[in-house]
Amino acid sequence: MNQQTVYTQTDSGLASFFTKIYSLVGMGIGLSALVAALMTTVFRDNMVAIMTNAPWLYMAAGFIELALVFVASSSARKNSPAALPIFLTYSALNGFTLSFIIAQYTGATVLSAFLSSALLFFVMALIGRVTNKDLSGMRKALMAALIGIVLASLVNIFLGSSGMSFMISIISVVIFSGLIAYDNQMIKNVYYQTGGRVQDGWAISMALSLYLDFINLFLNLLRILGRND
Repeated sequence: MNQQTVYTQTDSGLASFFTKIYSLVGMGIGLSALVAALMTTVFRDNMVAIMTNAPWLYMAAGFIELALVFVASSSARKNSPAALPIFLTYSALNGFTLSFIIAQYTGATVLSAFLSSALLFFVMALIGRVTNKDLSGMRKALMAALIGIVLASLVNIFLGSSGMSFMISIISVVIFSGLIAYDNQMIKNVYYQTGGRVQDGWAISMALSLYLDFINLFLNLLRILGRND
């Protein structure tokens, strides 16, 4: 059954809508962080065993993650009750794969990257929420740049250039910072365009987008700050 939450079309109603979305984002990030922490501490020996004896498990998890993103997004658009469980499953699995990346850096670097990501995320989120300038044109440019970055990253797999990797990470930080601002503006715009009558699936869809923005921002800042790790 389709679910639709009706908010009052006021500043307090908008705040409640943002709170709901950010609660979902927090759940996703928290779950990923918990799984990653367990993998790098309690199950560290298992993680080493996977990379040594069964690296295909890590690669399989990556493909499953990719599939879950599309499934979660599709379920959210259909306002399906399955959207939230799929989103949380994806978040947990992402924590598993993230642990193998985080393990390559020192704890201080990981903490610095996380705190820097959180600060930049909320600054850009605030800008997206309060600005009156239409950011849709900026999004088109950012998505085009993102495609270019993906292609450059694929090329760099074969080149193995540390300098190119560093530049890709810097540009990626700019791209995802801009997307954070745009996504927050879109939340506000959809809220007012629907008169506060927003389907719960749409909130999950936006939570997924913001979650992905944050994770990609974190990973690229981690690479920048941890170049010497």
